[in-house]
Amino acid sequence: MSARTALGRAAAGATTALVLLAACAETAPTPPAATTAATPEPAAEPGPPSPTLLVTDFGADTVTFVDPTRSGRAADLGSVRVGTAPYGLAVGPDGTAWVATAEGVAAVDTRTRTRTALIPYRTRTGPAATGEYRGGGMGLALSPDGSRVYVGVNVPEGNGTLEVVDTATRTVTEVVPVGRRPFDVDVSADGRSVYVTDHDSFEVTAVPTATWQPRRIEVAPYGTEGGLSSWLKPHYTAVRPSDGALLLPFEGERLAVVDPATGRVAVEPMTADTHQHGVTVAPDGTLYAVGTGPIDPAVDAGPSLTIRSPDGTERLVPLDGPHETVTLSPDGGTAYVSGGYTREGGWDGLTLVDTATGRTTRLPVGHLPLAVAVLPSGPVG
Repeated sequence: MSARTALGRAAAGATTALVLLAACAETAPTPPAATTAATPEPAAEPGPPSPTLLVTDFGADTVTFVDPTRSGRAADLGSVRVGTAPYGLAVGPDGTAWVATAEGVAAVDTRTRTRTALIPYRTRTGPAATGEYRGGGMGLALSPDGSRVYVGVNVPEGNGTLEVVDTATRTVTEVVPVGRRPFDVDVSADGRSVYVTDHDSFEVTAVPTATWQPRRIEVAPYGTEGGLSSWLKPHYTAVRPSDGALLLPFEGERLAVVDPATGRVAVEPMTADTHQHGVTVAPDGTLYAVGTGPIDPAVDAGPSLTIRSPDGTERLVPLDGPHETVTLSPDGGTAYVSGGYTREGGWDGLTLVDTATGRTTRLPVGHLPLAVAVLPSGPVG
């Protein structure tokens, strides 16, 4: 795909753009008397609890609880209605899940499994609708202290906004103008900056939380030719732990590395050769990038998960069909990749990827699940 150009890809059309099983130990029988005392075996160390997941069902109006240790449909632990076409998702340490829907930001108590609030947007987005281009919330993130929810609000046919929700009062406190179709929202480690990935504007909007004055940074390693009909736009962003740089993959060919302080963009090569969407980064700086599949099957590679080490070396894990986002287990041993790609080919489930071996397991859950979050440790139903 070395001959790929922005002009050649522009006409292809627009793209879119997140257990504890309590085992009851049986009491061992008293051993028979012996002439010599046996040395007792050391007690086994308890393993870490398996996580419970929560996914947004973009193809419905629900979020679904998932036990990834179960197989088949037994992994689906039930759903809660939150609002039309839920998209982004974040979970606070208190167990409250915040969900961006077409109608507003929903709050869900994940322990009682009830929706406790639906906070309407102040931005006018038109009637609640479904589908790839629907208005309403898209990307969503929590501040590091959990006091604020940041949600990118899509306005069909126009520029979007970043709305700020106070998690204590459950009201919108700020509305900040950003670019078109805010696919993703991320926050700096110190909480002083919010980054909105504006898909249809070829940019990231950096918003300082002290002033709420937005600054737009163009991120277009292929240029902006083709405008709204181009495939070569930013989708999702990861914040690199070591230095706060923003990492945005493009087409399995180029990784844009953005210095949010200066707006400078460096470009590094990638190897997956496929259209890329969701990303996440591990604490050690390892980047995980989801390849949704080829734009042109004649020259592009299929769906994959790229595992990119901090030194730039990459491993590719082939995936069965398109996927959208990726989230890591607490121990980093499993990547949960959502199947709810919003264009043709999306499916009802997750792929679990063993990050050490590359082994994959498909889990049929939810309804076009987009975002995946790991819930705080605790028992599940």
